Amino acid sequence: MASRICCSNSDCSASASLRCPTCIQLEINSEKSYFCSQTCFRSAWKEHKALHVKGNSERSSQTVVRNLKHHKVGQSRFSNFRYTGKLRPGVVSSKLSVPDYIPKPDYWESGIPVSEEQEKDSNEVKILSDEEIRGVREACRVAREVLDEGVRAIGVGVTTDKIDKVIHKACIEHNAYPSPLNYYGFPKSVCTSVNEVICHGIPDDRPLQDGDIVNLDVTVYYNGFHGDLNETHIVGNVDEESKKLIKSAYDSLHAAIACVKPGVLYREFGNVIDRVAQSNGHQVVRTYCGHGIHRLFHTAPNIPHYRKNKAMGVCKPSQVFTIEPMINQGTYRDITWPDGWTAVTADGKCSAQFEHTLLVTENSVEILTARLPTSPKLWWE
Repeated sequence: MASRICCSNSDCSASASLRCPTCIQLEINSEKSYFCSQTCFRSAWKEHKALHVKGNSERSSQTVVRNLKHHKVGQSRFSNFRYTGKLRPGVVSSKLSVPDYIPKPDYWESGIPVSEEQEKDSNEVKILSDEEIRGVREACRVAREVLDEGVRAIGVGVTTDKIDKVIHKACIEHNAYPSPLNYYGFPKSVCTSVNEVICHGIPDDRPLQDGDIVNLDVTVYYNGFHGDLNETHIVGNVDEESKKLIKSAYDSLHAAIACVKPGVLYREFGNVIDRVAQSNGHQVVRTYCGHGIHRLFHTAPNIPHYRKNKAMGVCKPSQVFTIEPMINQGTYRDITWPDGWTAVTADGKCSAQFEHTLLVTENSVEILTARLPTSPKLWWE
């Protein structure tokens, strides 16, 4: 019997299925290449990257993209992988370019968010100045408009690669950089998560099918600040069970948002989310969490979405963070495809998610990524 592979983060002992994409590209076969989640991967990056230097000092994290270009089902990297559901990866097209005149985050070329890495040892939650709040608010407004453009492109027969191009074009038209692009080597401008994909799905040439559900996760970098949100939408004629799941994810998020105000513990949001999800017969993903966001894409605090979590800290005015519960029809457990990004349900059942970027105000909360009167309708609207 094979022993389980444990997370390489020294502070974690969970089972690990996510493999560092740079290690894959450099053909580093080591148990130190595996992590239980993107959170642990980012946390351990300072120590882990030494493994890459040892393997090949001349290659950078950008080479991860080469592994993803023109991937087809049946190639050796996926040939022995046991899928949990019906979805299969398609062909991933070349990474799109961003004009020189658009301001870019520090990772746009190397793939490594240096500014985030420098903050890894600090759990301090930043209190934003009025100027910084204006910057995040503007970025969130752009992110909302960009997401809406992507949602309008959803339809039977439309590929997620086409949606990626729509999102990318909308970012450029708003003078914004698509934040996911080359973040730790991610090859696309948006995450498109279909059916059993929980999060971090990579756009490809698979056409959306009648009955699918799809989540678009959009983040933009605009004038030095990030804005982040996502929504799950139906494709054509969708069964009632999937519709119920989408509404459950939406209601879970908004129940948590209703609790946001100064003095509330971060851990409380998970209790609220879990109650709503379980009342609908659903479970909450535990691997991924909400996060602080401003000049950095991901930073303190971490916001778990499940009950009885151990998150430390309390809401204070002028903090900005996301809440983004991932709700599953079946088990909360997840596994990751060999691409190092695509997280799917362990039982192959569907998952749905919604996300907003939130500002804690003096007495309550402001949804910075709130829907606009022109935003495309959700299935029940």
